[in-house]
Formats: sequence, C-alpha cells, structure tokens
Amino acid sequence: MLKDILSISGYSGLFKLVAQSTKSIIVESLETHQKMPVYFSSKVSALEDIAIYTDDEEIPLAQIFEKIYKIENKGKTSVTSKSSSEEIKEYFGDILPDYDKERVYVSDMKKVLNWYNILLSQNMLNFDEQKKAEKKAAEKTEEVKETKPKATAKKAAAKEETEAKPKKTTTKKTTKKNE
Repeated sequence: MLKDILSISGYSGLFKLVAQSTKSIIVESLETHQKMPVYFSSKVSALEDIAIYTDDEEIPLAQIFEKIYKIENKGKTSVTSKSSSEEIKEYFGDILPDYDKERVYVSDMKKVLNWYNILLSQNMLNFDEQKKAEKKAAEKTEEVKETKPKATAKKAAAKEETEAKPKKTTTKKTTKKNE
C-alpha cells in the first residue's frame, strides 16, 4: 500500500517513485501528476519506513492510517492540518493515546493527517484488499512449511541408510626411497 510512496523534504505533498537513474530518481506527484527528477542530495523518505513514537515502541505509519480510516468511517479526517494545535493534539490522542508527547510534534501530526487525506483522495488506502493479500501470503507460507518437513524426513532417512552401510577402508603403501 505505501510501497514506492515518498515524501521529499522541501516539497509539499506525496510522490510516487516512477524510475531510477544513476544520479537521481524520477517521481510523480500524487496530486498534480507532474513528473520531476529528485537528486540524491535531497532528503527522501519512504512512507513505509516512517513510524510514530509511542511510550513503548514505534508504530508504523500504515497502522496509524488504518486507525484513522476506521475512526473516520473510510472518510477524510475531521481535523485538518489547518486546525488549532490543541485540536490536532486531541485528535491524535484519540488515534494513538500513548504517542510520545515529547518526540512527536504538532508538525508531524499535521503531516500524517495531510498524507492520509492525500492517499484517501487517490484511493490508495485499501486496507480490506491488503488484509486479503496478507492472508493469502500467510496461507502460502503455511503450505511451504508443511512440505518442508517431508523433505527433511527423506534426507534423514537417506543419511541413516548411508551410516548403516560399512565404510570401506583403504590403506596406503609407503615405500622407502634409497638415499
């Protein structure tokens, strides 16, 4: 869902990774659909790598978006990035009650809300489809795990068979050389 979606320092909005060249990456704005190069000197962050600090751990951004999605009944946020700081803090506290109040700033909360609204407007928040895909992937890994023990059982049987056979021993003949 958030794969190849980027945030670029100095630019507003979100971008989709289109291509990569030797000196830059080519991105496309999700809102304006304009393509542009972004050089490696720019600070680029993938949304799938971003997490929000809590008192105990870091929560991935995808989980935050999913909570907002459920609270807002698949709609836009009731609080925007232009709301007052107190409203944003209260709203974010409803979404993630144990967020670290010292390390998560209001500007970070505004970005999260803005990003959520952009992704929602582009129909990129499909949590139902994502869960179905995760279930299928989990089922496939279970099938693989079930077939692996059979293969190791065959290997173990073959090993026992080779150990049961007597080993041939060879002796070396040594000869003395005349000096």
